[in-house]
Amino acid sequence: MSAHVSNVRPQPDQVLVDIVDYVLDFRIDSALALSTARYCLLDTLGCGLEALSYPACTKLLGPIVPGTIVPHGAKVPGTSFQLDPVQGAFNIGAMIRWLDFNDTWLAAEWGHPSDNLGAILATADWLSRTAVAHSKPPLTMQHVLEGMVKAHEIQGCMALENSFNKVGLDHVLLVKLASTAVVGQMIGLSRDELINAVSLAMVDGQALRTYRHAPNTGSRKSWAAGDATSRAVRLALIAKTGEMGYPSALTAKTWGFYDVSFKGQPFKFQRPYGSYVMENVLFKISFPAEFHAQTAAEAAMTLHGMLAQRGLTAQDIKRVTIRTHEAAIRIIDKTGPLANPADRDHCIQYMVAVPLLFGRLTAADYEDDVAQDPRIDALRAKTVCVEDPQFTQDYHAPDKRSIANALTVELNDGTALEEVVVEYPIGHKRRRDEGIPLLIEKFRINLARRFPAKQQQAILDVSLDAARLDAMPVNEYVDLYVI
Repeated sequence: MSAHVSNVRPQPDQVLVDIVDYVLDFRIDSALALSTARYCLLDTLGCGLEALSYPACTKLLGPIVPGTIVPHGAKVPGTSFQLDPVQGAFNIGAMIRWLDFNDTWLAAEWGHPSDNLGAILATADWLSRTAVAHSKPPLTMQHVLEGMVKAHEIQGCMALENSFNKVGLDHVLLVKLASTAVVGQMIGLSRDELINAVSLAMVDGQALRTYRHAPNTGSRKSWAAGDATSRAVRLALIAKTGEMGYPSALTAKTWGFYDVSFKGQPFKFQRPYGSYVMENVLFKISFPAEFHAQTAAEAAMTLHGMLAQRGLTAQDIKRVTIRTHEAAIRIIDKTGPLANPADRDHCIQYMVAVPLLFGRLTAADYEDDVAQDPRIDALRAKTVCVEDPQFTQDYHAPDKRSIANALTVELNDGTALEEVVVEYPIGHKRRRDEGIPLLIEKFRINLARRFPAKQQQAILDVSLDAARLDAMPVNEYVDLYVI
């Protein structure tokens, strides 16, 4: 016989309460966090604009029923779509994540906190257009930036000590959770309603990571964040109707998240919620590559130059050794055939081979026409990864948070080039001064992919002026990106 289980409804799980109280009560007053959020906004939107060059992405965009236009709905940057906020979140979220080029957070779990912008921007735009239609004041971009800081913080602090990938769950679970909390606050949920909303996010089905790993690696990893953000908006709207929540969604014996999906272990936390994550977030600036390989690709670019100086090419390479950290080996150390672009941008050997061969690594380099070059797979076959325990330790150290890779190239004549070590990628906080001008240039390039010169300049004039950007109504800022 089963043990008696009390049917007395418990108080909400403390983890859920802490998220809700942070979203409702914490004041974002960190100048560094807000400044970083502005750059994050530009970079994230720019990544979405670049993705619009790829039919594999654009075929998923637009309304669910073709031709649908939603009055006062959210507009999708770089397009002419105007959608309900749920589908708008999917569109923006899918664009943002498609090319694996937006920001990154690495810890026990990893992920891309700017994925949350899909939910935040779509909801803020819809609320603003609706408000204006009823002669009420719209939200400003300051609200969006503050929402970004809080979503980054929830996702990032949850990730510091809790590995969802080790139990087979995808990190977009945290996107859904963070977006539900922030969007719920934006649409005016009460404290109790917001607790209900975040409980719904935890009760919800959670995506398996299988679409990120061999033998199933595929393009769902590029729209999974869009799916998570759209679900977040949907759950927040459901909670707004007064729909009940599930207070012990995490801790309920047998049926709660911990017992069902987390091997019975409770979540652990390294620090309280504040603005730490946005202040320390990693930007992908140089390469559209899974972040654990960013420093490897940078080292490979340096080695390409060293080979060229000696009059050598990748054909002269006998062996490449990548000294790396445990997370890189677990996620992106791959041998054998690579089936598609999603497979290739999660293979460290591929992301090293291309710059060694060609002196570049762009989103186009993952496509079939480049991948069919037999020299790439030949060089992959000569490349091995070995874990450096110190690199792994520094990866987790709060005062370092490095993502180190070191490459050694042995030549056919028996000699070797000097090892190239890169501990911190150019998008790391320790390289901010070096990285921000390049991030702005990346944004300029992405604007030019989609808009005529006059429209590009109008976007830049506002986006690079902090005071103007903060004060601008959300709907007016999004209108700058409409085609």
